[in-house]
Amino acid sequence: MAKINVYVTPKQGILDPQGKAIEASLHSLGYKNVANVRMGKFIELEIAGKLSHKELGKQIEEMGKKLLSNPVIEDFIFEVEE
Repeated sequence: MAKINVYVTPKQGILDPQGKAIEASLHSLGYKNVANVRMGKFIELEIAGKLSHKELGKQIEEMGKKLLSNPVIEDFIFEVEE
């Protein structure tokens, strides 16, 4: 069984209104040194069975492109915890 953490964020250059709202709120709370806030998604999942690292990576890449992210406006990275 492998535990997978997937991080999805807006691509650079894509407008991120949630990130801007968080940044403005942090500034209003006195955290004036905060900049370039980007709001994303964190997805945690488990994959059962014995897969090679190559097969596991291929499956996660497919999941990320087909469902977990919108490849037009989002990037994703993942990490595998055995």
